Amino acid sequence: MGLTSSTKTEVNTYVLEISVGADELKAASDIVFKKKRGTIAVPGFRKGKAPRKVIERMYGEGVFLEDAVNDLYPDAYTAAVEEVGIEPVSRAEVEVLTLDINDGFTFKATVTVKPEVTVTDYKGIEAVKTVYFVEEEDIDKEVERIRDRNARIITVEDRPAQDGDQAVIDFEGFVDGEAFEGGKAEGHTLTLGSNSFIEGFESQIIGKSTGDEFDVNVTFPEEYHASELAGKPAVFKVKLHEIKLRELPELDDEFAKDISEFDTLEEYRADIRGKLEEAAGRRTADEYETLLVDKVAEGLEGEIPPIMIDTRIDGLLQDFSAQLQRQGMTLNLYLQYSGIDVQSFRKTFRSQAERQVKVRLALEKIAQVEELEITPEELEAEYERVAGIYEMEVSRVKEFIGDKDVTADLLSGKAIDLVRDSAKSEETTKPMSAPPPELAPVEAVAEENSDAQDLDEEVSDD
Repeated sequence: MGLTSSTKTEVNTYVLEISVGADELKAASDIVFKKKRGTIAVPGFRKGKAPRKVIERMYGEGVFLEDAVNDLYPDAYTAAVEEVGIEPVSRAEVEVLTLDINDGFTFKATVTVKPEVTVTDYKGIEAVKTVYFVEEEDIDKEVERIRDRNARIITVEDRPAQDGDQAVIDFEGFVDGEAFEGGKAEGHTLTLGSNSFIEGFESQIIGKSTGDEFDVNVTFPEEYHASELAGKPAVFKVKLHEIKLRELPELDDEFAKDISEFDTLEEYRADIRGKLEEAAGRRTADEYETLLVDKVAEGLEGEIPPIMIDTRIDGLLQDFSAQLQRQGMTLNLYLQYSGIDVQSFRKTFRSQAERQVKVRLALEKIAQVEELEITPEELEAEYERVAGIYEMEVSRVKEFIGDKDVTADLLSGKAIDLVRDSAKSEETTKPMSAPPPELAPVEAVAEENSDAQDLDEEVSDD
């Protein structure tokens, strides 16, 4: 097998013509025959006992060739890609051109490749570094957050539902007197005032008592994702089974003893301060780093294939869906409650995806221009770090992610270090309670081909 021709047909697109010899095709065809013969029924023969020529006369001479081609072309394609020296960013479109058991076969692979880019002005970047510090207000907020997390859920029986209560309800929705798909649930817990249902739904539960059965009248938004419901009035038949209330614990020394190893609330607050100061340091470093790589991305020049953006959107959408599943909700249900279709929702990730792809390409280019390298010791240390995160053997981690991906991530990290070390910063200070600036999260910097992300997905599927 081998590359016959390579043609760059347009920006970032190559067409490869590849041939596979008759000997290889025959050998692969023999393997397919041995695998499939036991499943083929031929009159006059026991299953799996019919000679190959008899099977081919009945089903055609090419009965085993299609599977043989499917077995052979991936390796042939990979070898051709390496020979040309291109880096595909999408699955190739494959077309078989010729196929004959005595001549082998040829196929054409059309593939989008990683673009050639340039990066300028990545050294000596001028940027403002915001240094965050901890105030008493920050400690108060963290204590209240932990206090809220340790609240008890108690059942309320002596009053009607109020804003902030959790209502356990059955409901079924009707439009024009007909029940509609996705409008029914039993034993659903709804926090009143959370605005997680259609506008007006939750407010009509307030004032109702346990055991009440009643109608809730709402109107679907005009832009609702299900066109058959958009803008239409609906009636939900609701039964209120239970009212629940969150009861916060008293904020005293006993509270500190119950939730920590400290004997007093003062000691517990001091520990929180230390942890918040560590978090403030990380926030300072992360936001500064994000600001720098955004400036680096601004200096990127090159035509990025749309498929790279779409693939990154796919990844972001999968990450969001996984987060929802950990919270007990599906993506479809989230979209239904939000009144948005999946295509519109994908658009909300586009700017983030574009940024991540640009940053990744820029960092890779910097690593190339600066001739940055990863030592075997650094590579092994990264494997050990990832293994520690997932509590797995290093050898097991290596089964999921290869040296190429790990090296790419480490090189991007070294490129970030180079940019940061050469930057010219001016410092300003802000309390931790200050709202975050309009910056993308720093973990997105090297996320496009993230080892940990790949491993997370692999482990989930394993």
